[in-house]
Amino acid sequence: MSTQIDLELFRERLLQERQRVVDAISYLHKENPGSIADETGDLVAGSGDNHLADTATETVGREIDYTLEENSGNVLREIEAALERVDAGTYGVCSVCGKQIEPERLEYLPWATLCAADARGSRG
Repeated sequence: MSTQIDLELFRERLLQERQRVVDAISYLHKENPGSIADETGDLVAGSGDNHLADTATETVGREIDYTLEENSGNVLREIEAALERVDAGTYGVCSVCGKQIEPERLEYLPWATLCAADARGSRG
């Protein structure tokens, strides 16, 4: 299999992963379009154990969504950078040692920038 074919396969995989992440971010935005105050509104102004529990549950849920969105944004940036490396002809090259990143590592993590040894920190 030629390098060009490999690059095209990885490009397609990265494009699919990018769409999956974009869809996930879009879903989070649809599920939580407003702020916590918007969602809990009168609950915050009210009193009582149930209101506090509802507010706490909503707050925890929103924080989880923020974390998921932040992580998704980070993965999206990694995917975009990997696509740029494909275009530049540097995809699959370790950014530390300059050796080829193992194909099985790229299969598992297509936006990887380090070979397995450098990812483990066991080179040196």
